Amino acid sequence: MAASTDPLDLKLDRFVPQLGLKKEAGKKWIKCLIRKQWLVLQPEEFVRQLLLNFLIRDMRYNRNRITVERGIQVIDRNRRTDVLIFDGDMRPFLLIECKAPAIKLDQSVFRQASLYNRPLRVPYLMISNGRQSYVAAIDYEEKRYAFLDRVPEFPR
Repeated sequence: MAASTDPLDLKLDRFVPQLGLKKEAGKKWIKCLIRKQWLVLQPEEFVRQLLLNFLIRDMRYNRNRITVERGIQVIDRNRRTDVLIFDGDMRPFLLIECKAPAIKLDQSVFRQASLYNRPLRVPYLMISNGRQSYVAAIDYEEKRYAFLDRVPEFPR
């Protein structure tokens, strides 16, 4: 994978037809691909479900290695990861921070994802608002990161 500072366009809109969407009791709902339950449709959840479809359908990520809203302890506070993916040995592999499409992806979003990563130490960190996505490879020994030109393959 080559280094890149340009955002990735994963063309997530093509997965809209695969989303479980319904309207009931005056509310819009979306079905979570991982949790298999209906949730009130929020912009961030919409992005999360599009990303999950991309990872499972296009990238062939193992859905049994994906967790959503997993609780973690960060600096004495309880937090929840948007998406956390484990490798075949159940080590944290990729942490994803999802934002609503209207949210600009800037340094503060990457900082938030980095903060959530402190106890996890994943090799890859991703932020996405559905329109743009950034993926970074983290080098803990050198204490640096590099943005990538694509999403990493799922480790087999």
